[in-house]
Amino acid sequence: MDMRRSEVTPENQARYLRRGDYARVTAADRPGVAQPVPLREVPAQPWGRILLGAFVLFALLIGAWEWYWRAWGAVPDYYNSNAEWAQQRRRIDNGEGNKTVLIGSSRVLFDVQLPVWEKLTGERPIQLALEGTTPLVTMENLAADPNFTGHLLVGVAPDLFFSGFAYRGDALKYFQKETPSQRVGNWLSRELIEPYFAFFDEDFALPKVAKRQDWPARPGVPNRLDVRKLSVSEADRNTHLWDKLVTDTQYRDLARSIWAQHLNGPPPPDMDTPEKVAKSIDKQIQRAVDAMVKLRAHGVKVVFVRPPNAGPYHEFDEHVFPRAKTWDVLLAKTGAPGVHFMDHPELQGFDPPEWSHLKPDDAVRYTAALVPLVERGFAENAVPSVK
Repeated sequence: MDMRRSEVTPENQARYLRRGDYARVTAADRPGVAQPVPLREVPAQPWGRILLGAFVLFALLIGAWEWYWRAWGAVPDYYNSNAEWAQQRRRIDNGEGNKTVLIGSSRVLFDVQLPVWEKLTGERPIQLALEGTTPLVTMENLAADPNFTGHLLVGVAPDLFFSGFAYRGDALKYFQKETPSQRVGNWLSRELIEPYFAFFDEDFALPKVAKRQDWPARPGVPNRLDVRKLSVSEADRNTHLWDKLVTDTQYRDLARSIWAQHLNGPPPPDMDTPEKVAKSIDKQIQRAVDAMVKLRAHGVKVVFVRPPNAGPYHEFDEHVFPRAKTWDVLLAKTGAPGVHFMDHPELQGFDPPEWSHLKPDDAVRYTAALVPLVERGFAENAVPSVK
């Protein structure tokens, strides 16, 4: 690089300003300053070729990352973010408050297929289920919204519903405080990235990939595995279990081992005794009762649904949250109809690959069998009063 010092004079300054090159002139280059200052001239560069080279390198790196994940089985889908949930929630306040709304945890999200529901009823429900999260968070929000006057399916996954656990409870806070810039960012992501790139998934983010490498164990730090990618979503949050859990036994076994951590691990401090478990169950049922009072005031009809699960997961639910102390009490106190998979032969016989969610083909058949039962519950007129 050409380095030189020269005195800053009007003629010298004008020469640099006339040039198209970039030159760094210090703060001393102001009228009234007589002392010489350094001028560092940057020689002309082939900026066009540099920019092109940077773009090509970027495209190659992104292409390699995309190829890697597609070869592993990933497919482009819509990122099931808080922004996506908020977009569906806004529909209720934007004129669709009389529609059927689905809330619950991942079993309602993965197992209830919106196209099948639409084909059977002529209506495509609004999908507001949140994985790993009690539906009571959303149920209470809808109960406080006079714009909602439709029908409500409430999914009951016992370990989440009766514990009050809300892994994605922040989705509601996001909806309430979402900014215009966040909406624009989500729109750009939905239109330009999500439908085309398989790598654009939280599970494939480089920090997460690095975290789950086989690092040496640290003394005193539990080696718990995070839940891995389980599903594929469409634009309106219609979701199904990822095919890899069906076709790849190694990945299926990994998912099972992650659930086993939860099933065999120590209970949380607020549920580590039978008395605390009973107290938690009573508290969550009361939340449902209180929400039902408000929903009925809006004319909303509610049906509770207990989706199927199997294996150790079902055994865990039956042991910690037995039906007689949870499901039966919930229906009795809310006065709402319920559809429990164990009560209907057409909802049985499915084999969830990782014990918790139905494979895509089974989800279609399950939805087709579930819809008439739920519609019958909505149609019931003589609903007992809430106790």
